[in-house]
Amino acid sequence: MDKLEWLKERQRGIGGSDVGAILGVNKWKTPFEVYLEKTEEITEVKETSEAAYWGTELEELVAKEFTKRTGKKVRRDNKHLIHSEHPFMVANIDRRVVGENSILECKTANSFSAKEWEGDEVPASYILQCQHYMAVIGAEKCYIACLIGGQRFIYKEIPRDNELIEMIIAAEKEFWEEHVMKRIPPALDGSSAAEKYLKEKYSNPVQFSEINLKSEYKEMIDEYLQLKENMKTLETRLKEIENNIKNEIADNEKGYVGNYEVNWVPVTSSRVDSKLLKNKYPDIYKEVCKESSYRKFGIKECN
Repeated sequence: MDKLEWLKERQRGIGGSDVGAILGVNKWKTPFEVYLEKTEEITEVKETSEAAYWGTELEELVAKEFTKRTGKKVRRDNKHLIHSEHPFMVANIDRRVVGENSILECKTANSFSAKEWEGDEVPASYILQCQHYMAVIGAEKCYIACLIGGQRFIYKEIPRDNELIEMIIAAEKEFWEEHVMKRIPPALDGSSAAEKYLKEKYSNPVQFSEINLKSEYKEMIDEYLQLKENMKTLETRLKEIENNIKNEIADNEKGYVGNYEVNWVPVTSSRVDSKLLKNKYPDIYKEVCKESSYRKFGIKECN
């Protein structure tokens, strides 16, 4: 199937890359984002990020290196796999290990993530992904191989953990049946996906309408205002530190201390002067000007 068909197929169940987000251990994705991915209509293939692109391109290299270092042969399995008892659990694995009831997951990571792979450590989100795959296909073991920073190769063995798998199945079942199937989103979070959802769902408010908020929102507003005040203090301190470092760099473009490199380099950019365009070429300004509307959020204390 092509990429668009593949994305639509993934909407029909929960995949290995969704599990960490659903269970709250994925740093880059939230349960709310997973919900939107499963419920929003997909009409086009979005541009792949650089990290995702190179992860796909280097997958074959990582698999070959795993075979070279372990002597274990692997083969592709491009099928869209579905759990025999829980059809909401799906899997698209990287490789099967020949002669074993095991699989191989191929990863790439930048050098800043190296600590997450030290010793016996494996990022929690990947552990859940591997256990999910083992649950779907009935495998007893999952090898995970990773190329870190483009120059360090490691591989680790993750045995099947039936207790953890039961927890995964329960969490996925609840998420699928109580949220995706019922079209009831999970708790809102601070993600851009949640912001986009609210913006689109409530884009046309009833003019001059008012409601009394539930009492628990008083504490939430108190916390919100306190956080904004804390942010102002932190931003002021942040700027103070930045200004002192800039003053020390002076006319230089780079500075070094310990294991840090500080850059303060000139950047040239071009942008349209809308005020000048409007004054000198009003007709063109009207033609190219795009009107936009949004709902402005604010809180003030009443007397």
